[in-house]
Amino acid sequence: MADRDVPPADRAGPGGDTPADGGGQPLSTRRERTGWYFYDWANSAFSTTVVTVFLGPYLTVIAKAGAGCDSDDPCRGRTIDLLGFDIAPGSLFPYMVSLSVFLTVFVLPVVGAIADRSPYKKELLAVFAYLGSAATVAMVFLTGDRYLLGAGLFLLANIAFGASIVVYYSFLPQLAGPDERDGVSSVGWAIGYLGGGTLLALNVVAVLFKDSLGLDTGQVARYSIVSAGLWWAAFTTIPLLRLRNRPPAAGAAQGSPLIDGFRQLWHTLRSLKAYPLTLFFLIAYLVYNDGIQTVIALAAVYGTEELQLSDDVLVPTILMVQFLAFFGALGMGWLAKRIGAWKTVLISLVLWTVVLVIAYQLPAGQALPFIALGGGIGLVLGGSQALSRSLFSQLIPKGKEGEYFGLYEISDKGTSWLGPLLFGVAYGATESYRVAIISLLAFFVIGFVLLLAVPIRRAIVAAGNTPPRLL
Repeated sequence: MADRDVPPADRAGPGGDTPADGGGQPLSTRRERTGWYFYDWANSAFSTTVVTVFLGPYLTVIAKAGAGCDSDDPCRGRTIDLLGFDIAPGSLFPYMVSLSVFLTVFVLPVVGAIADRSPYKKELLAVFAYLGSAATVAMVFLTGDRYLLGAGLFLLANIAFGASIVVYYSFLPQLAGPDERDGVSSVGWAIGYLGGGTLLALNVVAVLFKDSLGLDTGQVARYSIVSAGLWWAAFTTIPLLRLRNRPPAAGAAQGSPLIDGFRQLWHTLRSLKAYPLTLFFLIAYLVYNDGIQTVIALAAVYGTEELQLSDDVLVPTILMVQFLAFFGALGMGWLAKRIGAWKTVLISLVLWTVVLVIAYQLPAGQALPFIALGGGIGLVLGGSQALSRSLFSQLIPKGKEGEYFGLYEISDKGTSWLGPLLFGVAYGATESYRVAIISLLAFFVIGFVLLLAVPIRRAIVAAGNTPPRLL
């Protein structure tokens, strides 16, 4: 349906107003925005059920089997072979998270450059979403001591996940104007946590009733991972039906889109020197988001290995975090409307620092302190990510959304690499998950200082965009 044919009632955005382009036409319809929200609903199952909850502990058990020790054995002093390197079984998952991001450094900016020059952005979203979901479903074969299979499938799924997110994010400036973007981003992120939480709730039922279902803990974990791939694939159909392709703002590709994508990536990296404040914000984001993503990805490992908590405590707690993050994202979106997104993100980083200090001091074997900390994480989690996304969208020169979000996504949604690398090295050196978790404090402190130093309004103007009223 063309924009001029959309009835007025269908043009309302989250706040009742739909931003218009320069000719007075609405940027998007309510139906299209709803479709865009649903990709957050679809892909959050992977980041929640797979990355945050089940794959880390499950792959660690598989790796321990590969090292020749029992799943309950701390496996001290034993190693597994990974591409010629001997590593501790407990370091496999964080190293795989780190390696996947190292590889995405070369993939995601090129994907973004291609998306900016392709009139088939929806089709690009479909390719990466279905590739990632297929790799996730294939983890049904992750049994015994097949830790290399699990490592390879996770690498493929996580890279495809990141590539799909780059394409997905590049729709945001096409759907909402400067003053509405914080709200649209916050709603999308909130719906994502609700979607991820809904599937996790079903998996919690399976965990709690595994004996009645005739399943052991490993089988429940494996089938839960597979369910996330099926969920991801099924709900991706909604945005594919509702989003519409637009003529590329950056102009059509000259020749092969892939070759043009690599060529434009080089131009993008060179052009960053013309937008030093955008680069400064991106560096600040990469630092503090590394900390956030590492906490998300490795919370389950910390809870099981260091705090000695069972899945009966861990999984419902992370489920609670998902639903609290829904309200937290909306709440921080509300706060951003009153004091500005930049100030709200700074407040969230202070709260993240407090979270880590408390996590370091949590007593082992006690569920209530862990559950209380999970509540705090839920309230601060969604808003810091959603508002960072909308803030960065204000700093991108028009027509370069995909390629800049490619750089952005390198450290987003469970694909950070410095944090997991530091976590894995700290654990490998000390065999203490407490030392590993407190080492992440540096990311939030340094990230706060860097973000505080960004003159955000001047940065938006320098990128050629109109700043929102409050920052």
